[in-house]
Amino acid sequence: MEKETISRAIQIFRNHAGMMRTRQAIDAGISQRTLYEMRDRGLLTMLDRGLFRLADAPPLEQPDLVQVALGVPKGVVCLISALAFHNLTSQIPHQVYVALPVAAERPRLSYPPIRLFWLSGEVYSSGTEIHQLDRVKISIYGREKSVADCFKFRNKIGMDVAREALRESLRQGCMVDKLLEYARIDRVEKIMRPFLEALL
Repeated sequence: MEKETISRAIQIFRNHAGMMRTRQAIDAGISQRTLYEMRDRGLLTMLDRGLFRLADAPPLEQPDLVQVALGVPKGVVCLISALAFHNLTSQIPHQVYVALPVAAERPRLSYPPIRLFWLSGEVYSSGTEIHQLDRVKISIYGREKSVADCFKFRNKIGMDVAREALRESLRQGCMVDKLLEYARIDRVEKIMRPFLEALL
């Protein structure tokens, strides 16, 4: 294969934070044959089915979140993964917690392990922030939304996690009115308010 073709493909990868899905690469002008040739030569590493990364790219700061962002485009990092990102929990997530709209199809991601939560309407669409990690845009629920979600899913993640997140969010200066706004959207205001008042 021509040196020029490989050099051009490497440059395209560098322009995309060193990582691309097969479809993205093809759309950017890299043939499937070039991708597999680069993989066979050790220039690309296959992170997951259809997800390639330059072998000489620096290590990722948040590899799991980056892979989820690239592999689950409609996914929003939520619950314990979002709490960990915002330093609102002492829990260490052993899987990436991901919210998806009800109509979305189940992602086919072999790594990292993900735990899915199907949300509808405003519960899914509100409170999303875009963070740039390792030059990749990642959708993550903001602090106040993440705390309200913990009360909504308290039976799945534990009330102790929700209480700790609420306490930490107030310590970090989260806005009480925003916490209550998301609690209303999540329909957990009556459950969350007594805990909130006890901490104020």
